[in-house]
Parts: sequence; structure tokens; C-alpha cells
Amino acid sequence: MKIVRKLSAIPEELRGTILALGNFDGVHMGHQKVLNSALEAARVADIPCGAMVFEPHPREFFNPAKPVFRLTPIDTKLAIFEAIGLDYCVVIPFDDAFSKQSAATFVVDSLVGALDVRHVVAGYDFHFGHKRQGNPDFLQEQAENLGFATTIVAPLERDGVPYSSSGIRTMLEAGDVASAANALGYHWFVRGEVIHGDKRGRDMGFPTANMAMPTSCRLKFGIYAVRMRRAGPNGMRVYDGVASYGVRPTFGGGTALLESFLFELDENLYGETVEIELIGFIRPELKFDKVETLVRQMHADASEAKTLLATADDQGVTDLDNNLASEKRKL
Repeated sequence: MKIVRKLSAIPEELRGTILALGNFDGVHMGHQKVLNSALEAARVADIPCGAMVFEPHPREFFNPAKPVFRLTPIDTKLAIFEAIGLDYCVVIPFDDAFSKQSAATFVVDSLVGALDVRHVVAGYDFHFGHKRQGNPDFLQEQAENLGFATTIVAPLERDGVPYSSSGIRTMLEAGDVASAANALGYHWFVRGEVIHGDKRGRDMGFPTANMAMPTSCRLKFGIYAVRMRRAGPNGMRVYDGVASYGVRPTFGGGTALLESFLFELDENLYGETVEIELIGFIRPELKFDKVETLVRQMHADASEAKTLLATADDQGVTDLDNNLASEKRKL
């Protein structure tokens, strides 16, 4: 998949193609409906299909003091786009100049001038331009005047409620990773570098692969059944495990870490970038009076995690096995 970060540098082969518009945080089932509509149009026309996204998240730009709990940081989002078959992605820098651009200017300069789009696909709630003045009706009007086709995709709902990134964030804040997976179409995962911890887990018989999480992460502190995905010379390897996300109150607290104990792997992973999929919630983070009590509970947690993982579906419309993007790749 080609990644373009400047509208002035659009390759000629990507002009006159199909484009999906949106921020797509999470690339959830509703987003996938939009992307699949674009992919189908591209298949029929036998031309490339891409997406245009905005970075940073507009809400972060306008209110940097309140960073958004990003379901899919840009590198993860791009990997999912590649996995579901997009040919390219245009990443628009959302800066002061762009935020003040009118909706009409965006259509004329970006969609027509830079990309010469043949067909634009957007969701029912897509807004754009200064003060969100552009909406799907405006986009369709502009398309008729400027000579490109549009498809506005209706909401995908469950029990009468549209799938939404904000709804999935609320699920994760409650630790409800199972409902989040149903809304996403895949198990929510984080990717990052394995870092050194305080090594208490090894002393207690539970060596862990530790990962720092973004300060904006609002995942519920607790214990989770997880799977780790790790790139290797012969492809992706998957390992079952149990993870703790929190501040370790039994030992006085600290910076929030995701600490994963893998049942059948005891190797030095420091410096490797891995993916941790959250499969099921076991319990909230607790403070124990004695380390011995904590260790007994950790054994019980591991046993429950194994039970959850044994019955969990290998869920996902996206197959990221070949898209971990080894950390040598610059996104």
C-alpha cells in the first residue's frame, strides 16, 4: 500500500481513482462498510482504491490538553487498511491552515485538483471544512457540479444503535473487550516495543513482556486474557497469555504498563515490537496485602485466561498476519 503525505506529491497512477473519506479511528464495522463500498466500486471499475485520513485527530488538534483515546494510532490504522486491501492512503496533516479551509476549497483543491477523484465514498455522518460546514449533502452537490460520483453509506447498526468509535472507547473504559471486538470486527489490539520492567514478575514465576501505553489510553485497569502476535523469520507467531494493565498498587503504584505473561514463551523480547490482542476481561486491578496472596491470584487468573482463550473465536475480518510492519518499516 502506498502512503502519501503531501497532496502536492500524488503519484499520477493514483489520480482518477476511488477514495474513501473519514478519520476511521478503530476501523470498526461501520467504517468497514464504507471501505468495502469503496473497494467494490474500485473492483467494478478496475482502478485503485484508497482512503484519506487526517492526522492528528481533529479533536486533538483543537483541544490538545485532552488527547483522544485513539483506538488505532496512525501506524495501526495503516496496517489495517493494507490488510483489507486498500491500494493507497493519503494522510493529510491537520494543521491550522487546513482547519481553516472551507469545505468548498477542500473539495476543489484536494479532491479534484490534487486527486482528480472519480468516485468518493463517505459515511452518513462525515463532516469537513472550517467549523465542519461540509456534510454529505454538500459533498453530493459539489460532486454533481464538478463531475465525480459519490456514495454516502448509511449507518451500520446493532440493536438500533450505530457503530461508533466513541461507543467502542466506552466499552474499553469498562473493560468490555468482548463487546468492543463485536463492534470492531476484530479483537482490539495494541502494538508497541517490549521494554524493561522492574522484573518482579520473574521473581514470582510470571516473567512478563512489558509495554508502555499512551497516556491517553483509558482501557480499564485489570487482568485480561490476551494473545501476542510476533513477527518471525517464518511468518507471524501467536502466543496465548494473561496480561495485567495498571499501576501495580500492591507495590506502591507507578506508571501504567501492559504486562503480559505468555504461557509457552520465555524469551528475551526486549526491543521487539509486538501486538497484544485483548480477548477477555478477567477482573479489575486489585491491591493485595501480601505478595503470596497476589501470586495465588495470578495462578487463578492464568487458569481463567486459558479457559477463555480455549473457547475464544479467532475473530477478525482483518488478517494482520503479514502486516505487523516490522519496526524497521517507517510509516
